[in-house]
Amino acid sequence: MTLRQVVELAMRQNPDVVLARLDEEKARQGIAVAKAPFTPKVTVGSGLAYTSGFPMSIEGSAPSIVQAAATMNIFNRRNSLLIAQAKEDARGAGYASAGKRDDAAYRAAALYLDSERAARLAVLARKEIDNRQSILDTTHAQVAEGRALPLTEKQAALAVAQAKQVVLSLEDDRDAAETSLAVALGFPAEDRVTPANEDRPAPEMPASPDAAIQSALESNKELRQLQSQVASKQIEMRAEKASKWPRADLVAQYGLFAKFNNFSQYFNSFQRNNGEIGASLQLPILAGGAVSAEVAQSEIDLSHIKAEMANVRNRIATDLQAAMRETGKAQGAAEVARLDLDVAREQVAVDLAQMQEGRLSVRIMEEARIAENARWIALYDAQYALEKARWNVLRLTGQVQAALEKLPGGPPVIN
Repeated sequence: MTLRQVVELAMRQNPDVVLARLDEEKARQGIAVAKAPFTPKVTVGSGLAYTSGFPMSIEGSAPSIVQAAATMNIFNRRNSLLIAQAKEDARGAGYASAGKRDDAAYRAAALYLDSERAARLAVLARKEIDNRQSILDTTHAQVAEGRALPLTEKQAALAVAQAKQVVLSLEDDRDAAETSLAVALGFPAEDRVTPANEDRPAPEMPASPDAAIQSALESNKELRQLQSQVASKQIEMRAEKASKWPRADLVAQYGLFAKFNNFSQYFNSFQRNNGEIGASLQLPILAGGAVSAEVAQSEIDLSHIKAEMANVRNRIATDLQAAMRETGKAQGAAEVARLDLDVAREQVAVDLAQMQEGRLSVRIMEEARIAENARWIALYDAQYALEKARWNVLRLTGQVQAALEKLPGGPPVIN
């Protein structure tokens, strides 16, 4: 897959993103739960019973063949505020889900770069094996001719073994990164995702550190989620105080009475079909100390969230400043590695000319090529460190989506 495909897929089906999406859906369903008291509830049943003597009640209703009851809130300030709180909680869950998507995108991009780096460095490391094997063959011939010490041959053999060990280590790193990338994309651990060969532009950086911090504070999903929690707690406090307000409920009942329940013997008039509809009004007089205690608890929770918001703001600024510094260091290291490679390549050209003139041995020529190969490895290392540092800055500033749109496109990823 290309980097764009990997990031897009991670934002859709990363396991953490899936769980956050489920939490978001659960929060949205909480709105319907909060609205339920304002929706009519109708129950139908029977209170059928044989009466001997005076007709008594069954669970508060007269004996009846069929009975029905309906209730709903007409006015309940507390429940109305709980609906508003549920909507705010759903909004906060949306911010949490978006934050998980950004984190998943960055982790997938980092694993992609780790895998791509290990694969590319393994190719270069295999070239070093060939160069060192050539030195070993030359040294072996020199030892056989008595022109070199056996120790030199052993040292050359050791260098070949060390180069092979480096290749094995890089291949293990590549396999582990590809497996981890597959898991991050929601695939089984038995699968592996291999980076595609592609040329892509470097992610663009913010114009300045101040602009980066401002963008991070405005777009950070964790901070927005905390702001949503503050609003939710404020609504909750209002709801707790509103429990002292009057309440009005719609009530309606219907009952079909039987003739064998002795109603006609104890009442002046009797009819089988009976119903009533009206409103139940309640005015709390003494609410007790629980309301004040609940309000105090909410105020403590609110203070806790506000303190956490201050910590998050400071952490965002600190993390972003550190990420910007890390990007600057990586950029400087990449420039030094590029210049170092230029010097090594020039040296190889000079040594090659001298070898063709017979003024330089094959061993020295191969060592120069090994040095050039090491500079290539250092350059790729620095470039990958720079790209990963830039993606980290984009994650902190909330610009992952914008950077994603500028990456080369690939075929749609089919789930």
